Amino acid sequence: MKWSSVVTEDSQWDVAVRNAAERVLDQLGGQAPDLAVVFVSQQHQEHFDEVAALLAQLLFCKVLIGCSAGNVIGDGREVEDRPGLSLTVALLPDVALHAFHLDKENLLPLTAEPDAWRQLIGLPSESQPDFLLLPDPFSFPTDKLLHALDRQFPASRTIGGLASGGSEAGSNVLYLGEQTYRSGMVGLALAGNIETDTLVAQGCRPIGEPLFVTGAQRNVLRSLDGQPPLAIINDLYAKLDSRDQELLRHSLFVGIAMQDARQEYRQGDFLIRNIIGLDQDSGAVAIGAVPQENSIVQFHLRDARTSAEDLEALLSRFDHLPPSARPLGSLLFSCLGRGSALYGQPNHDTHAFLRHVGNIPLGGFFCNGEIGPVQGATFLHGYTSAFALFKPRAIP
Repeated sequence: MKWSSVVTEDSQWDVAVRNAAERVLDQLGGQAPDLAVVFVSQQHQEHFDEVAALLAQLLFCKVLIGCSAGNVIGDGREVEDRPGLSLTVALLPDVALHAFHLDKENLLPLTAEPDAWRQLIGLPSESQPDFLLLPDPFSFPTDKLLHALDRQFPASRTIGGLASGGSEAGSNVLYLGEQTYRSGMVGLALAGNIETDTLVAQGCRPIGEPLFVTGAQRNVLRSLDGQPPLAIINDLYAKLDSRDQELLRHSLFVGIAMQDARQEYRQGDFLIRNIIGLDQDSGAVAIGAVPQENSIVQFHLRDARTSAEDLEALLSRFDHLPPSARPLGSLLFSCLGRGSALYGQPNHDTHAFLRHVGNIPLGGFFCNGEIGPVQGATFLHGYTSAFALFKPRAIP
């Protein structure tokens, strides 16, 4: 297994494609890659439909997948607010790759048999692959597919991001081989001698204490530990220092515990969701999820320092791993709200990754939403950095 990742900043789309292809082929010793993953910035949008065909001619790769991007990541660095093309390729011996395109019209019900889903995607019977997903945010029900894949392929890992760069339906592009699509999603199933690890940095820290949901109606929290949620928030505010009080005014979130039986909850045990409304009269809080009564929630804050600390804590697990246990290639799906917009400087997340994990090929893009697992279930996130890390599967 061998990976390579490059990024080009040429303003001419064809020069960018040719330069990227030449560089990755050189790094692979002239071998045609099994897999190519391409992300193209919005500055090249007039030529979106031409990129895949030219890349396919230059690379002779078995599988090509990708999409448009607000900003791109390649060669371990982030290219923001200027033309960019990210190309990550891999030689994957003994790995079965199956790429597919789905539209919302041909999705199956959640209760469909696993073989029906395998047939829809085109997978062999009994296959339990990992998945890389690149949906269009304007035309595809991503949450529905994530629930289905978790249900039908419980041993699989799913990672990815929503295409970005466009501002309305039909303005993003999805790549699959030489084909381009303006709706739906493109995906890749990977099986065989490949192990996919995932890391999702949600960038929040808890405040206050974990609370039982004692009253809920759809996505509205009506009582927590028997009290109106807004009363709890006001009490929290009074106990915070001035810096955190300011954060609470504009960067307050709610975390939903993914395992209710724990006696102690830590950062990372929660699925972070937005607070989308407050009712001053009843004290109820509307959130971007549907909580269950008797589940556990905790309020969280997010800012650049917290986000950086969260990422550092997650990546520190690689600090003492031997080279044989480290990934050989990686993809990063980061929120458009991170990068320079959050940290005030570029390359924060990529540099942190390379510092802890090592100088391995790292490509990706800034997404309209990030896909990744939290405590064993796959979700669509916001404001996160979700990493996919690839290496050969350990042979017993």
